[in-house]
Amino acid sequence: MVKTALLFFITAIAEIVGCFLPWLWLKKGMTAWLLVPAAASLALFVWLLTLHPAASGRVYAAYGGVYVLTALIWLRVVDGVKLSTWDWVGALVAFSGMLIIVTGWGRV
Repeated sequence: MVKTALLFFITAIAEIVGCFLPWLWLKKGMTAWLLVPAAASLALFVWLLTLHPAASGRVYAAYGGVYVLTALIWLRVVDGVKLSTWDWVGALVAFSGMLIIVTGWGRV
């Protein structure tokens, strides 16, 4: 379970970086060269999703819970936005959903 969650967190970081770099180019006027590492990061994201043993739809559903938590941590650390109690409660609910889905992977 810990290995799966960690892999999901790394996957989420790859996806967020792959989307954040083009955002910097489009919204903050930074260099278009950011699209090169962004594409590499998104390719890494896709590859990382294939490392899970479950059916793709189940992997995507479980990944969503980790993505919510990771995106909120990104919001706090990178964007400097203070998270509310509601943010943390929502992230906990989403992450709990991932734990429930992953727990059932070997039972179906």
